Amino acid sequence: MSAGSPVNLVVLVEERSADEALRALLPKITPGVAFRIAPFDGKEDLLRKLPHRFREYTYYWRAVNSRVVVLVDRDDDDCLELKAQLSRMAKEAGLPAEAVLFRIVIEELEAWFLGDVPAVHAAYPRVSLDLVKRVKFREPEDVPGGAWEALEHLFQQHGYHKKGLAKMIAARDIAPHMDVENNRSQSFQVFRDGLRRLVSEEN
Repeated sequence: MSAGSPVNLVVLVEERSADEALRALLPKITPGVAFRIAPFDGKEDLLRKLPHRFREYTYYWRAVNSRVVVLVDRDDDDCLELKAQLSRMAKEAGLPAEAVLFRIVIEELEAWFLGDVPAVHAAYPRVSLDLVKRVKFREPEDVPGGAWEALEHLFQQHGYHKKGLAKMIAARDIAPHMDVENNRSQSFQVFRDGLRRLVSEEN
């Protein structure tokens, strides 16, 4: 690998709605960085296949200056234990720590959307910008009843997603409007900042 060669980013996600969102978000977070997103069929499928994927990436990561990002929902897992499990998989496969980033989405991808009310409003204009002032939505990672359920109920109240929240459609609608510098979701902020460090020349 020659000095100064461009970074190639591989992002592993557990579902296709995250794939849809990141296609719009990654160019805003790390402009000019080439990326490929690999969606899996749920968290269980992702965790089961990770050891094999890590071995593949270990084989060529240095030659092509690749960086690997694993993005998973916390669900009912302990964050520290889940991250330790992921780190152990990477270490056992021989993938160096500086080549991989693990990020746990605290309350599903929908918390990222609720962290950017103007983007939700731009995609679904009947949803008021005043949503951010409501106590229920003040903390995107701590919405009573869960972010997914709250977002579905909110949309249906305003005549959207009447048959249930279509996650891929919502991601496709909202993500292009998102301001990556001003998202109130803490897990999004941690993902954004960690991703930028991962691809920086100093890493």
